[in-house]
Amino acid sequence: MAPDADDTEGIRLQRVLAQRGWGSRRVCEELIEAGRVTVNGEVAQLGRRVVPEVDLVAVDGAPVGTRPDLVYYLLNKPVGVVSTAKDTHGRPTVVDLVPGEPRVYPVGRLDADSEGLLLLTNDGDLANRVAHPSNGVDKEYLVDVEVRSGGGKVGDGAIRRLRTGIELDEQLTAPARVSQPSPGVLRIVIHEGRNRQVRRMCDAVGHPVRRLVRTRIGPLRDQRLAPGEWRLLSSDELIALQRSLGSRKRAKGRKYPGQV
Repeated sequence: MAPDADDTEGIRLQRVLAQRGWGSRRVCEELIEAGRVTVNGEVAQLGRRVVPEVDLVAVDGAPVGTRPDLVYYLLNKPVGVVSTAKDTHGRPTVVDLVPGEPRVYPVGRLDADSEGLLLLTNDGDLANRVAHPSNGVDKEYLVDVEVRSGGGKVGDGAIRRLRTGIELDEQLTAPARVSQPSPGVLRIVIHEGRNRQVRRMCDAVGHPVRRLVRTRIGPLRDQRLAPGEWRLLSSDELIALQRSLGSRKRAKGRKYPGQV
């Protein structure tokens, strides 16, 4: 008998549903044929193969593609809170702001002086994929910077340098998307995560940061969350986040991303 899965094709969808308790394989095939099953938001066809850790499977709109013990929190991190699970200096951490069980970890980091959106989860595979630069997940920031000349506006030359790349630690940053929605305020979109990267980029062009707020992680944004507030991701947001990672293979291993 041929195997149900291999490294390139995944597992037959009806087998995944059966493993999740939706009945025998025949019953699960009937669910698929009835159009009640979606994969990443699209109605699945019989014969579809999936990778359960990557693809989001749902029956009648209810997600079944991830383990029930996995949680995904979107937090609006306030200034003064560190993006670690534990701090040796006794400072408040982002983990202190969300439920204690199950234990979760921040995906990437925001430094203590920065604020804005941060994802926390106990899904190590997803965390690694979101944090890894090769997957190209955008992080968008609104940055209030010092401007000592030019009528309060950041000059075109500085913006051009930010867009094309700044040398940090003897390596150029990847091209960034940069605009100036109002004088002295930059909107910067990057997909890397070097230590204090946005602050160091702005320092390098002569515009130190006064305030830095992360406003988006891939498709995730929420202007209604007050500082210190969190909420669970919705099914639609989890689907969108999975889609933003594309079809790249998930990162190997189950280590949580380091503080980048």
